[in-house]
Amino acid sequence: MKQLINTTRKKNVDQQKTAVLRLEMDYELATLFDAMNLSDKTKVKECKQKLERIRQELLRLKAL
Repeated sequence: MKQLINTTRKKNVDQQKTAVLRLEMDYELATLFDAMNLSDKTKVKECKQKLERIRQELLRLKAL
């Protein structure tokens, strides 16, 4: 019974993390778009790095 409860809690936490990561991804994509329009190469690079981190985290969560 405890295992079932723990599994359910972990699933809920993972779903919440996924939702937060998707919001972060949307924000970073909008920021990247703005940086590209302004030709801000430094900001573009930062956004791409953040997006890569988010992508890796989403892949890790889906693999669990």
